[in-house]
Amino acid sequence: MKSFIDLFAGCGGLGLGMEQAGFSVAFASDIDPICSNTYRINRHLNDSQMFIGDIADLNKQYYELFGKKFLNIDLVCGGPPCQGFSMANRQRLINDPRNVLYKEYLLFLQKCKPKFFVMENVRGMLNKIDEILIDITTILGKEYDISYTLLNAKNFGIPQNRERLILIGNRLSISSASIIKRINDRMVNMPKFTLYDAIGDLPPLQPNRIKHNKDESKETGLTKVEYSYSKTRFYTFINGNKDINWLYNHKNRYNNDRDIEIFSRLPQGGNSLHDSIADIMPYKTRNAIFKDKYYKLKYDEICKTITSHMKFDCNMYIHPTQARGLSPREAARIQTFPDDFVFYGPQNSWYKQIGNAVPVKLAQIIGEEIIKCL
Repeated sequence: MKSFIDLFAGCGGLGLGMEQAGFSVAFASDIDPICSNTYRINRHLNDSQMFIGDIADLNKQYYELFGKKFLNIDLVCGGPPCQGFSMANRQRLINDPRNVLYKEYLLFLQKCKPKFFVMENVRGMLNKIDEILIDITTILGKEYDISYTLLNAKNFGIPQNRERLILIGNRLSISSASIIKRINDRMVNMPKFTLYDAIGDLPPLQPNRIKHNKDESKETGLTKVEYSYSKTRFYTFINGNKDINWLYNHKNRYNNDRDIEIFSRLPQGGNSLHDSIADIMPYKTRNAIFKDKYYKLKYDEICKTITSHMKFDCNMYIHPTQARGLSPREAARIQTFPDDFVFYGPQNSWYKQIGNAVPVKLAQIIGEEIIKCL
């Protein structure tokens, strides 16, 4: 079994995809204890396999914790949070104090010298790609062959418009560009799913009109409930042949009466500027700014990018036929998490965990093409 280390692991989207590709998680790290708890429970990790804290502290304790245990590990993956991507920003990426996590990621690679590494980040990272390649060579030496590509999840069976930069490096004298090519070649045979395919078979939920409501009901949703799934193509895509009998995290959040009325009136594809809500829109004087403050998703298209902003509200992710925002389970399905992956912590944190994750099935494809080389 090939092993990997998962840095900036979050709740585990990237890591789960690597496991589905055939890797086994040896160690994972994240600074957020709630995300880490979700990761640890779902992946059945013990305390020695999980570091909850700052990667800078992990690097300081690296040799004390691991010695040579992870030297030459097969893969290290992660998406270090990074700022300062603007071309107008003249400060070098690695010297920008906002980007200390990016630098610490490279220092971790320097210590364990993995056979492969994967760095995932937002499209804006392309603005500094030349600097990044120099930084990697400066810290890791010239033994790594590196290539990168911009991938959109929608081209790989994920029902979502989500662009991410993927950078792959290896020190096995293998062309990383050839791996990138094989990943891109996979687009041709991937299934196509709409938003309806992803969430249309889940039970309907009524609006939740009670603020700070800690009681759960079948009407507004439950953290866990027995459920018989329709074995659709999408169900098989995210779950394989598993027979899952529980529905997790399918729970509606509170909305005030005005928002619920807006949700009800808007047609699919309608946003804040639609005539149907002109008389009750709260931001009339700033329409240009808040055009997408409200947006009703369309069943027959893919979803817009799932983001961690959903922890604040789901007004930009209104269900196509129900007067509410997407539930965490619906968002998780759009991110291609399997239905038996459970999110822990407060409900709003479920949205954050899901929004920050790498789509599982996209990670699986990347992992499958890497593991072939091992």
